[in-house]
Amino acid sequence: MRFDDAVFPAVEIRSGSTDPRTDDRASRSEEADDPMTRRGWVMFASLCVMWGLPYMLIKIALQDLEPAAIVFLRCGLAAVILLPWAAITGRLAALRGHLRWVGLFAICEIGIPWMLTGLAEQHLSSSFTALLIAGVPLLTALIYRFTHLKEHLGIRRSLGLGLGSLGVGLLVGFSLSGSTGPAIAMMAAVILGYTLGPLIIASKLSDLPGGAVVAVSVGLVAVLYAPWGIAQFPHHVTASATWAIGMLAIVCTAGAFLTFFALVVEIGAPRATVVTYINPAVALLLGVVLLSEAVTPSMLLGFPFVIAGSILATGKPVPTVEIR
Repeated sequence: MRFDDAVFPAVEIRSGSTDPRTDDRASRSEEADDPMTRRGWVMFASLCVMWGLPYMLIKIALQDLEPAAIVFLRCGLAAVILLPWAAITGRLAALRGHLRWVGLFAICEIGIPWMLTGLAEQHLSSSFTALLIAGVPLLTALIYRFTHLKEHLGIRRSLGLGLGSLGVGLLVGFSLSGSTGPAIAMMAAVILGYTLGPLIIASKLSDLPGGAVVAVSVGLVAVLYAPWGIAQFPHHVTASATWAIGMLAIVCTAGAFLTFFALVVEIGAPRATVVTYINPAVALLLGVVLLSEAVTPSMLLGFPFVIAGSILATGKPVPTVEIR
């Protein structure tokens, strides 16, 4: 048994499968009315932690490195780990004919968002930056609605997405100023990128080996950022920045993306992106405890709505009736 067959079997689904277990998982990924399985909850919780860490780690790395250098090192180290493994296990061959979509995914989910997040965190706290990302699920749901993908939200999940978005609105409304405005605008572009990425997975890449897609994506971004990142690399890097980059590459990139691919196939793109409601709690806790970041009134007002929206949006929706 191959490694990702055991750990991430949902990523290995192929069209026309005769295995009833994989057929069952494929049908669950398209059935938004089903409750989340135990396997889905385990992956969901793990991803919340893995994607709650980067905001603090980026803030630490920014003490010594420019944003472009952080993206280059993060993607380069992850590619060094993932590309040989994907090649040895024969996963890369499956990407033939799909490189255009892999490249688009890499730009939308990695290349642009990670650069802009680093730039924004030069002016915003790590915890506040993470809280803004909670706007992703609503935009995902709206795009799904208007592109006619088979994903029915239901009343309960729609209410959850609305509450979460209200929380984000409270966060931004109370924190917007002349100094933070450009950084918040950058985070709006990050939200768009994080919305398009899962949609590309769900519509174009869900039948491909997730490890291979992630490996090639981080490799492409590393190559694109290499000239910029190398030119901005400092003469000296502290130990704290070094371990921050290592954690970003190994845990928050290689491990997290493999889990994310499996989660999208298991529970669908809108539910998978609801992870962005929970990982801000991890980022907020880490920022306050380890980086001594202040808890502002906007965080106290907006964050409860974010959590309430998460609980509703990941639960089993109330059945709806289609009006033709």
